[in-house]
Amino acid sequence: MGLFSFLKEAGAKLLNRKEDAPKVEVPTVNTTEVDHSEVLRHQKMMLLRGVVNSLRLDIRNFEVDLNGDKVTVYGAVDTQAEKEKVVLALGNVAGIATVDDRISVTNPEPVAQFHTVEKGDSLSKIAKSYYGDPMKYPVIFEANKPMLTDPNKIYPGQLLRIPNLQA
Repeated sequence: MGLFSFLKEAGAKLLNRKEDAPKVEVPTVNTTEVDHSEVLRHQKMMLLRGVVNSLRLDIRNFEVDLNGDKVTVYGAVDTQAEKEKVVLALGNVAGIATVDDRISVTNPEPVAQFHTVEKGDSLSKIAKSYYGDPMKYPVIFEANKPMLTDPNKIYPGQLLRIPNLQA
């Protein structure tokens, strides 16, 4: 468990696009009593759940809560890698500054390192920095699938998993 910080302005622009927000039917009766900020918060939480669900990660009892720019995520996964991918998927959404990780891991393993992509970075440059070998970039690419779909499509501010190399 832990609190992860992200660049709030970097990432997929899901939470600020009003035209793409899911439509929530608000009853026509007593609409003066509807808390529109709470409806918007629930819409954003649905979008965040959709981000994680689209990755097809096996997370049981999955729940998210949103308080401003902080997401708290609950659930259980089998591996540390799955846990880290869920945290990164949520944190790499524009508008999210922190992810409070409350996910339990059934089979604990060593925690990966994390790297914030800077302007001019490439996976091979990052691999050289962490592993001493730029040709090990596929290790980083594979560790960040399915969030990454192309090794050439990373952006400044994105947080990436840098797994430990197996001996």
